[in-house]
Amino acid sequence: MTNQNARLPLAMTMGEPAGIGPELALRAWMRRAQVGAPFFILADPLALSALARRLALEVPIAIVEPADAAETFWGALPVVPLSVAAAAAPGAPDRAFARATIESIERAVGYVRSGEASAIVTNPIAKHGLYEAGFEFPGHTEFLGRLAGQWGASAQPVMMLWSRALCVAPVTIHIPLADVARALTRELIVSTARIVEKDLRERFGVARPRLAVAGLNPHAGEGGAIGHEEIETIGPAIALLRAEGFDVTGPHPADTMFHEAARARYDVALAMYHDQGLIPIKTLAFDTGVNVTLGLPFVRTSPDHGVAFDIAGKGLANPASLIEAARLAARLAAA
Repeated sequence: MTNQNARLPLAMTMGEPAGIGPELALRAWMRRAQVGAPFFILADPLALSALARRLALEVPIAIVEPADAAETFWGALPVVPLSVAAAAAPGAPDRAFARATIESIERAVGYVRSGEASAIVTNPIAKHGLYEAGFEFPGHTEFLGRLAGQWGASAQPVMMLWSRALCVAPVTIHIPLADVARALTRELIVSTARIVEKDLRERFGVARPRLAVAGLNPHAGEGGAIGHEEIETIGPAIALLRAEGFDVTGPHPADTMFHEAARARYDVALAMYHDQGLIPIKTLAFDTGVNVTLGLPFVRTSPDHGVAFDIAGKGLANPASLIEAARLAARLAAA
């Protein structure tokens, strides 16, 4: 990334068109001074206009090419149209719009690759509907890794949830809990830690990141009495990282890692599975947490919440996390 990125707009995806993503984009544009960086959204402009009218939001829509987005942004929401319609009814997902959701992501990545956007900000997607339409990836993170591979980049995408209160990176992500122990290997822990440490240094500006690694079992295995993963897998991975010069501690009992005094002792917590790390950060910073994908040749951020079908189209969606995601994306892209 170079400082040229500071002059480019962010590419924002539509997300699930029946969820709250389109409303969040409208509301984020209304708070554009708070966002502080121009963005364009890849979406159906007619659907966005109809949603703005439904919610009585004064958001003028401008159909643009990415090159015109930065100049347009302060007077109207720049929309780069999709090739297919996405006029979904709020709260009523329809797999007919899966192609539009996927296209929005693919083209956002393409605009960063071509130098027309500085970074990607993704709105939440509903995976179940995408699966029904043939989407073969567990989630955004894995799909972005595949798209990065099409650049010729060797990418292991790593999910990290960032907030001012806590930063966590799960080692295993979108897999059933029953599969976690089998998926957890020394190699995966070490490679994840390397990516997290590198991006914290190079993108977040942390000179010497402090990593705290969670155990898998209650009480971090209690010396083997409640499981052996800490002894056979996690501990040896930590030893390898220390030998490479990393500032890393653990394995720590997860139930004592996230109180205020404990958080002061590290910059990022490596969780062994999805909910072990995401429950604490969403409890502490649900409205301001940001999902960041590390290990990619581009910057990608996202709100830390889902599509919220239950409140879609009702004027209740809070854009705070999306705004934080856009702010962080602009900061990381300019680093």
